[in-house]
Amino acid sequence: MGRRFDHLADVEALVAVVDHGSLTAAAVALSTTPSVVSRAVARLEARLGGQMLRRTTRRIGLTEAGRLYVEQARAAFHLIDDAERAVQGEAGTLTGQVRISVPTTYGHYRLPALLRGFVQRHPQVRVEVNIANRNVDLVAEGFDLAIRLGELPDSGLVGRKLEDASLSVVASSDYLAAHGTPTSLAALALHTCLPFVLPSSGRVAPWLFRVEGDDVDWTPASRIEVSDDVLGVVSLAQAGVGLCQSYDFIVDAPLQRGADLVRVLPQLAGRTRPFSLIYAPHRRLSAASRALIDALVEATSRAT
Repeated sequence: MGRRFDHLADVEALVAVVDHGSLTAAAVALSTTPSVVSRAVARLEARLGGQMLRRTTRRIGLTEAGRLYVEQARAAFHLIDDAERAVQGEAGTLTGQVRISVPTTYGHYRLPALLRGFVQRHPQVRVEVNIANRNVDLVAEGFDLAIRLGELPDSGLVGRKLEDASLSVVASSDYLAAHGTPTSLAALALHTCLPFVLPSSGRVAPWLFRVEGDDVDWTPASRIEVSDDVLGVVSLAQAGVGLCQSYDFIVDAPLQRGADLVRVLPQLAGRTRPFSLIYAPHRRLSAASRALIDALVEATSRAT
């Protein structure tokens, strides 16, 4: 027997188009592209044997059949949401599954400690952690949540700030013994810096400084560049290749050991980069997802 409801993602796409007024706006809300949304609606119309949307050059409206179908679809989604909340919330024991995507920096150095308390409190919740150096498509790839770096664009996604992560410039003691310790930005430019190339733009990520109260974005120039995995700059710095700027939550441990890394230019510190937890607003989150959001926000506020 085949699956009866393997087209629910297409139904969700149709509802999103109606709710947001256009294919483009629906694509933004679903974290996908207008062409993907358009194909989903076309598949659904072919399945139902009739036109759901009435398209003109200026707007998209519903046919009468589409209006009736969307009303029933919304009611069905509400019933599923209510059933899920009843099962997960009323029994007292939280169950279910949460899929979350995180960048390598957070996945290796921040999330484990934040997640520990949650999995201990909710042993029947299955958490699937995807650690990747890319921005996943939440809806198309089936993720409930994602942690992302940087200021959130106006993408239609809901974001909750986790923290503003502080930054430090570091180098190995061996490197500094061989090449000297820079005491200013002008001196730093004469050293081997280890910049990271942003995968989204192909440009070098600027280093962030605060110089006499002013915020300065400084782009390092070097014959060595790291791409794809930002943790590579820390590994190279620890090996004595050059200097890097990284998050304090990554370099604090080797800094405390003393022999591995040394903080450089502390007088220029003070800048941060934000990490946020995001999810698609058109979906009602499961009880497990909501609980994980609250746990991560709470744990981060205690840790920072």
